[in-house]
Amino acid sequence: MYMNYIDIIKQTMTERGMSQQAFADTLGVNQTTVSQWLLGKKKPGYDSILLLYEKFGIEPNELFNIE
Repeated sequence: MYMNYIDIIKQTMTERGMSQQAFADTLGVNQTTVSQWLLGKKKPGYDSILLLYEKFGIEPNELFNIE
């Protein structure tokens, strides 16, 4: 099943019981940035994509459904 980056981030936060603020703190970004990701207004940038992999094991190709 295809999941876009928004769904993957939401699922990751839910599985770990993290608020937007806690998720943002883990990645070193603002809570507003996480909110914009979840609303689809912005996509994670290179540094955030790397941290999503390092902190949560989310593969960049999985994040953007690249095969």
